[in-house]
Amino acid sequence: MRLAIPRDLDARAIAGVDRAARVADLAGETMGTVWRARCAVPAAYDVTALRMAIVRRLTGIVREMSHWEPESALSRFNRAPAGTWARLPQDFATVIAAGFDIAERSGSAFDPAIGRLVDLWGFGSRPHARVPSDAEIAAALAVSGWRGIAHDRAGWLHQPGGVALDLSGIAKGYAVDAVARLLWEQDVVHALVEIGGECRGMGVRPDLDPWWVDIETPPGAELAPLRVALHGLAVATSGDYVRGPHTLDPRTGHPARAVTSLSVLHPSAMIADAWASALTVLGPAAGAALAEREGLAVRCVYRAEGGAREWLSPVLRAMLA
Repeated sequence: MRLAIPRDLDARAIAGVDRAARVADLAGETMGTVWRARCAVPAAYDVTALRMAIVRRLTGIVREMSHWEPESALSRFNRAPAGTWARLPQDFATVIAAGFDIAERSGSAFDPAIGRLVDLWGFGSRPHARVPSDAEIAAALAVSGWRGIAHDRAGWLHQPGGVALDLSGIAKGYAVDAVARLLWEQDVVHALVEIGGECRGMGVRPDLDPWWVDIETPPGAELAPLRVALHGLAVATSGDYVRGPHTLDPRTGHPARAVTSLSVLHPSAMIADAWASALTVLGPAAGAALAEREGLAVRCVYRAEGGAREWLSPVLRAMLA
């Protein structure tokens, strides 16, 4: 078992641990998956009210950014006539700004404006198994791409005509961050939050152990297990060993196939989520080069002659030392 521990530990958080606190497990459904929160709270803490607050927060995020909800702010933008501007609500605007930034830094390996391609391949709200034709892919590419969408810091977004946003590669991570922030505001400063496999840890457990999370190893890959201490860290994973190749390369319109599983560690689950998608698209070589340039903690499992291979970025290797 390999253990990855963040190099910067929050001594104040550890010093303030209530050793008598209990760990309350809260859970529910959101974004087509399950959310969970493990919270260290005093015995008399009202966890029922806390759970209701989490549900309200997640419901608000879905109302803004779900591509499954016809009346979400995202769906309304996707239907908007050419030449119109939309004023985005705060959560939506935050995610778009981060998504465009990573799109720029990744050379468009991550792109939040490929909704037409996502629907074409059946990876969106209307699943199907038909492989699209080259002509269909070319037509979808012609009306896709973040570079064709003007936006400003005030949260206004321009619909050039026919462009569809899809934030499935970043919104789930943002929701994890939002729940973690909510817990902090409710004086729950030691917790582990998860939504559909994307996790973020704050502080430590009452027994002073960190919130340990195992990075799943794809079946058949003979690799040493990797366990991460999520102390002020989040982890997001992209892979094809469960659902098959479903991370689309925004540059070609086809699914990326070189990477089996790729995990990114970052203080923000939103940023980890988007980078996991981008680096999966780039593949082992180009992805490794960009991860090193960006100073990211990354574990990549990829296909090679003779079986699965693993690459760990220098930042992650330093966490193992």
